[in-house]
Amino acid sequence: MPDLFAASRAANVARAAPLAARMRPRRLADYVGQQKIVGQGTLLRRLIEADRLGSVILYGPPGVGKTTLAEIIAHETKRRFVELSATASGVKDVRDVLEAARRRLEDDGQRTCLFIDEIHRFNKAQQDVLLPDVENGVIALIGATTQNPFFALTSALVSRSRIFELEGLSAADVGEILDRAVADRDHGLGGERVTLAPEARAFLAETSDGDARRALGGLEVGVLSSSDRPLAFTLALARESVQRKAIAYDSGDTHYDCASALIKSIRGSDADAGLYWLARMLEGGEDVRFLARRLVILASEDVGNADPRALMIAVAAMQATEFVGLPECQLTLAQAVIYLALAPKSNACTTAIGAARRDVREHAVIPVPRHLQDKHYSGAKRLGHGQGYEYSHDAADGIAAQDYLGVEKNYYEPTDRGMERDLAERLAEIRRRLRQEPPEHS
Repeated sequence: MPDLFAASRAANVARAAPLAARMRPRRLADYVGQQKIVGQGTLLRRLIEADRLGSVILYGPPGVGKTTLAEIIAHETKRRFVELSATASGVKDVRDVLEAARRRLEDDGQRTCLFIDEIHRFNKAQQDVLLPDVENGVIALIGATTQNPFFALTSALVSRSRIFELEGLSAADVGEILDRAVADRDHGLGGERVTLAPEARAFLAETSDGDARRALGGLEVGVLSSSDRPLAFTLALARESVQRKAIAYDSGDTHYDCASALIKSIRGSDADAGLYWLARMLEGGEDVRFLARRLVILASEDVGNADPRALMIAVAAMQATEFVGLPECQLTLAQAVIYLALAPKSNACTTAIGAARRDVREHAVIPVPRHLQDKHYSGAKRLGHGQGYEYSHDAADGIAAQDYLGVEKNYYEPTDRGMERDLAERLAEIRRRLRQEPPEHS
């Protein structure tokens, strides 16, 4: 028996939905942004048009249109759209959905598009349940995740899926979405007589960080909280509606990507970029101890003996961070970032220890020369341990001309930057003396 009130109930639910949900496009032609993925001639566009979807993983930050794109794909391919949330579904829920999809296909020939939001939250057993029906075409799986699928999903599911990375929307894309929301009388704010000032539009688009949902949320808050009609949506109203921007930051890709950007900026001697990435991580709630540890590592790895004071600064910053904590330790960390960025750079120490360890791993171990062996125990003299050792402090300049390794190796090769320029000259003279070579001018 038909439900006479179904349409009325659906309309009531639709009216209660937030602006971001109401403004979701229904067709691929209306989809804004992500042209590298859904533009004409792209792989995903061709898969949709040919109706050969298979399993797809949409990977990207919140608010860039993953759910919307999944709904559009189902609509364009004329499939039944079924949505599951990985945070609220178990193996039984997945099996029930798969069984229902199989029955629809057998009884009516209707195909199913199964959309799983936050699919990275499914455990291995839940992901494995999907595999047979993905392979035999019972469902077209679309998984959405904010985590890198190569780390967050099982290799079996990844190998059976095409992965598309969605990027944050550009300010121009978000601005276009805001314009549509203001003008749309059916789903947007067209009946509210809103005029969006250009500077307010630019502010909402910029502070959204590519998240259309955040921008539309700020617009909706401003309109609903103002009784003036017609409404001039000003920059002041936009600032008040958005308030403090929430920084998108997580312990997965964002953590590692920002840490990588911080280290590479300091290594590249860009103090301003280093400060920005430090600020991004601090605003995102990063553990300050992690930041301090990374700076200590960098001081040896990328500055080294070109400026030995860099390690002192980094260690002092680590100790100060532990001692004073936030918010004051941001000053110490900023000081260390600036110093390390401006210091002369050398990875000679890093290269040297890497080469030495590689020799230890890959070649026969060099025995300790007899004259360097420990002689401070009873019986050492009888074994000849330590015999022939020359005490360095008794030699001229404190350098005794003797062999300390047994073979000739040059691991440390100083650069001509910073203090290493002077160390290079001293090292050349020391090596000459140890190997008992004549001076170059003789």
